Amino acid sequence: MQADQYYFTFGRYLKQTWGRKIRKLSLHGSFTCPNRDGTLGRGGCTFCNVSSFVDEQANGQKISVQLEQRRRELTRKADAYLAYFQAYTSTYGEVEQLRRLYNAALQEQDVIGLSVGTRPDCVPDEVLQLLASYQQQGQEVWLELGLQTAHTNTLKRINRGHDFSAYADAVKRARVLGLKVCCHLIMGLPGETQSHAEQSLEQVLEAGVDGLKLHPLHIVTGSTMAKAWQAGRQPVIGLDEYADTAAQLIRMTPADVVFHRISAHARPPTLLAPDWCQDKWLAPRHILQRLSEQGAQGSLTSSPYQPQ
Repeated sequence: MQADQYYFTFGRYLKQTWGRKIRKLSLHGSFTCPNRDGTLGRGGCTFCNVSSFVDEQANGQKISVQLEQRRRELTRKADAYLAYFQAYTSTYGEVEQLRRLYNAALQEQDVIGLSVGTRPDCVPDEVLQLLASYQQQGQEVWLELGLQTAHTNTLKRINRGHDFSAYADAVKRARVLGLKVCCHLIMGLPGETQSHAEQSLEQVLEAGVDGLKLHPLHIVTGSTMAKAWQAGRQPVIGLDEYADTAAQLIRMTPADVVFHRISAHARPPTLLAPDWCQDKWLAPRHILQRLSEQGAQGSLTSSPYQPQ
């Protein structure tokens, strides 16, 4: 079952835009986070352990060294790459520091652009203007904002340190400059149901968005939430519930919004729960099955997805 038949994948978007196969290479820019260094708080978000999705051994390595290592790790090669600054808050620094890091990645001949992961409260105008300058030079640039949920009570519960208004403001300023925004949403956060996820998506769509990343809540070692899970106070989302929710959100999303990801995975010993998140392809298969039965992306909107 081909994903491109049911939703607008990031791979398809890149192939349409650039005419060749492009993949992301994840980088560590040696950033921290205002929710860890004391600016906003300590300990970070309650679900977070960066080592669950980032190679901490790359911290401090030259960008060129990291890129070469990531290339070697790929089992499926590509014609070109996006430099994905993923670890922590990848706009949390002085503009000149950011410029040096981003330029180091873009100097590589096979790197055609940037994908920069950050928090919505860490994108001052100078940073947005820097990113927009790369786009104006013809490079592919995505600003990835970790919203996770639009619900104020949940954002407080997970110690996020910002509210939805910070996200809406960041999106407005980014899109004025023509930057493409990808929003991250987590399903299964404490106290949230499918209805909460639908409401979050509605607010994100209303604010304006170009891409989405959906992923289930992981309980990972080293996170505050792990302690609650070990004490039996934090339930985890089941595979069927996640697939139902993700499929519904995809069907609610207009066809021109690009899905960068519809699930995520991790492995023991970092992953504690849910067990099904160990299999990278399990959730996507279940989601695609639902989309094939219930309707593809945008089928609940006036602009349904048309596979090509």
